Amino acid sequence: LSNNTFTDTYTTIRDAINANPNSTIVAEVNHGLNAQNAGLELRNTRLIIFGNPALGTPVMQANQLAGIDLPQKMLVYEDSSQNVFVAFNDTSYLAARHDVAAVETLPQIQNALRNFAILGTDGTLETNEATAISVGEGIVTITSTNDFPTTYNKLRSSISNNANLQLMGEVNHRANAQTVGLELGSTSLLIFGNPTLGTPLMQNAQTTALDLPQKMLVWEDEDSVVHISYNDPNYLMGRHNISENETILAQIREALDGLATNAAN
Repeated sequence: LSNNTFTDTYTTIRDAINANPNSTIVAEVNHGLNAQNAGLELRNTRLIIFGNPALGTPVMQANQLAGIDLPQKMLVYEDSSQNVFVAFNDTSYLAARHDVAAVETLPQIQNALRNFAILGTDGTLETNEATAISVGEGIVTITSTNDFPTTYNKLRSSISNNANLQLMGEVNHRANAQTVGLELGSTSLLIFGNPTLGTPLMQNAQTTALDLPQKMLVWEDEDSVVHISYNDPNYLMGRHNISENETILAQIREALDGLATNAAN
């Protein structure tokens, strides 16, 4: 819970991330504005997607699938009572979902996230522990019959050429790792969304914005097998207590499966 206004909270966090020479903002997503452009209403809801390859790469070296939850995200939102909140994925979530608890950079990531949040809110953090999350929970993975460049390019083209989808960011985790002198197999993330489908989920449960826009990870394992991974909408429904949106969730599930299947074949 923030003791500051929505604008001051968001601006303070964004400016602090920008001022950190080791962090880079990949994208800023104004979910409220995107909803408005789609003819819908949503209270102030904004997401900052940012990362530090020196800290994030070791996590993906331990498990490439962690790239679905990296870069980091910080959500700032205002509820119906005009209370302002900041939310982010605690590193216990990364550790539990991707079995990376032993990675030495996790405490540094945790400290950075907490410091940004406290700076923006002047508040006290409350943690929802990730003890109930199992390894790989909620992640759908499809194996591709194509090589990495073909798979990635087919997926990217399908998103870019779909009038209902907006490509909001691309993250080449491998190239980012190389900038800090680290090695990582081919691992790239596409960030995209459809406000017409995503907004009703956030209207129902605003914290869903932490997992929106959608993300699809293309990665090549040690055996040179290429995979496409994404979050199962049913998992997001349970995680954020989304209700009464079964039809929309089914549409999202069908769209994601179609994109992945097309790129994999």
